Amino acid sequence: MTDIDGVSHDELAALGVRLRLGSGASELHGSLTGYLAGGGSLRGRPVLAALELDGEAVDASAPDQAQLDRLAQQTRAGLADTELGFEPLLPDDDRPLAERAEAMVDWCRGFLGGFGLGGAAAHAPLSDEAQEILRDLGTVAGSSFDFGNESEDEDALIEVHEFVRMAAMLLFTECNTGDPSRGGTLH
Repeated sequence: MTDIDGVSHDELAALGVRLRLGSGASELHGSLTGYLAGGGSLRGRPVLAALELDGEAVDASAPDQAQLDRLAQQTRAGLADTELGFEPLLPDDDRPLAERAEAMVDWCRGFLGGFGLGGAAAHAPLSDEAQEILRDLGTVAGSSFDFGNESEDEDALIEVHEFVRMAAMLLFTECNTGDPSRGGTLH
């Protein structure tokens, strides 16, 4: 659950701190994923500009921008992967359960915001299934967790993770196919 072809949760967290973004790595990746899933296109736009995120008077250096661009390319490739290889960028499995659960909430919150920025609703009505998926992601984004039985809680988080992973890919497919003008090809 941690790496997207070389960009780790910890690396993205460090980037967010350097740029003083005010959002964590999971939320940032969720925003990017939602933007791309919603039909958003970067086409030469910097990732942070597309997501309407600005650091506190800290511009992204060339290496930081390259890391964001690589993350965007890898995220888009994961969403489009016919082998269903997309993974939300979340803390390592050896991190405390509460930290991983909170990161999942943050990821979903970011996804919903990014999805809105991606403009899916402006292009065509979403299917009933897509609307239900968005409602369910909203439920996760608004969740707080009470932990009791660690084994059961771990299993529940795994189920939520799998739902979120598949939901992102399904929304990407619905919002990025059928109309060639909507394809968010990243160059």
